[in-house]
This record gives sequence, C-alpha cells and structure tokens, in this order.
Amino acid sequence: MIFFNNETFFTLKDEHEIVSWVKKCIQDESKEHGEINFIFCDDSYLLEINIKYLNHNTLTDIITFDYTLDDLVGGDVFISIDRVKENAADYKVSFKDELHRVIVHGILHLCGYKDKTTDEKKQMRAKEDYYLSLRTFV
Repeated sequence: MIFFNNETFFTLKDEHEIVSWVKKCIQDESKEHGEINFIFCDDSYLLEINIKYLNHNTLTDIITFDYTLDDLVGGDVFISIDRVKENAADYKVSFKDELHRVIVHGILHLCGYKDKTTDEKKQMRAKEDYYLSLRTFV
C-alpha cells in the first residue's frame, strides 16, 4: 500500500495504523491485499480525472480504479482532500473520520461493492460503518 500526494500538501497521519486497518478490512472480506495506491489530490485534479475517464463533469471525493484479480485486491484510489474537508464540515464529523470513511469506501469498491442503487448504497454505508467501528487508532 502506497500513499501519494498530487496537487496537495496533505500529510497522512497514522499511516502505519491505517495500512493495518485497511489490510484487516480486506481480510475480513475474504480477500488478499495486492498493490493499492492512494493518491491524495485537490478538487481540480480529481475533476480532470472524472471528466477524462468517466465523462462526469462534477466534483467528487473519490474515484477508484479497480485492478483486482480474483481475490487479490488492487487499484488506484484518488481522494480529493478538498472534498473530504468540505464533506466533514457538511456532515458535522471530524476530518479524520470522513477521510477514513472515504478510504474504506474505496477499499469496499475494490472488494466488489457497488453504490449505484439505493440498496447498494445502504449496504455500502453499513459496511463503511462496520469497518469504521473496527478502528483502534482513533
């Protein structure tokens, strides 16, 4: 698991603990962790990706490119720090909690979960809440 910054000066705190937690989430989904890159960026960079690769001209907090093969979880997870900050304020949660929710959201996508329908969104939210409850480093 590798963490990168692109177009942002963000520094991830508790990196070792987050790696351990993410690996546990993947293991609990009966998967193995492979190469996963988290790229922290700003709104404009993620918007460019959203337009170029997904044909969506909207801001988003996360875009996940899934390279999972069978049970070996891998991919690139782009996270807009700008969106995470704004969403944390909007939802009245800490930045750290919102960032962790977005991180596990990306991991759940790599594990095969979708969030297009109402039922998929409910299942995704329940899984996010469950895995957030397993954090021991908050």
